[in-house]
Amino acid sequence: MVNLTAVSNITLNIDDTTYRTARIVAAERGMSVSALVRDYLQSLRPAQSDERIKALVATFDFALPGYSASNRLSREEANERHSQK
Repeated sequence: MVNLTAVSNITLNIDDTTYRTARIVAAERGMSVSALVRDYLQSLRPAQSDERIKALVATFDFALPGYSASNRLSREEANERHSQK
């Protein structure tokens, strides 16, 4: 597994039933919903060497110089924008 020091937050819009189910499953496993989603998303990643993943990240960084996810909307701004729709 790649040890990345930066952590990104995501916001998901899901129906109440799915959210409740995720909370129940997470509690049964002794973990948070965030950990449950993280583990699931990590399971989607194909098995690749750490060096291959680092090379892909470097390629992405080269293709989009100056890009930073932190320059995007904050969670609060995104939620406010979503609530206005």
